Amino acid sequence: MISAGEFRNGVTFEQDGQVLQVVEFQHVKPCKENEVCKLLSYKGKVFSVEIPNFIELEVTETEPGFKGNTATNTLK
Repeated sequence: MISAGEFRNGVTFEQDGQVLQVVEFQHVKPCKENEVCKLLSYKGKVFSVEIPNFIELEVTETEPGFKGNTATNTLK
């Protein structure tokens, strides 16, 4: 079995008793307009999803901190 990270042009591997070779593989880095994910598919069936390595998230809600609930005297 080969993982999606091992795909390279010319790589040969065995799957389900068949010897297969990657003829052409393109890796496109996603841009940052609403975080695009890359779907890899074969004959209309998705076999891998690649998400960005890093994303920025915004904390919109959190429970209030309580005194004595942390190792130091700081709150959330």
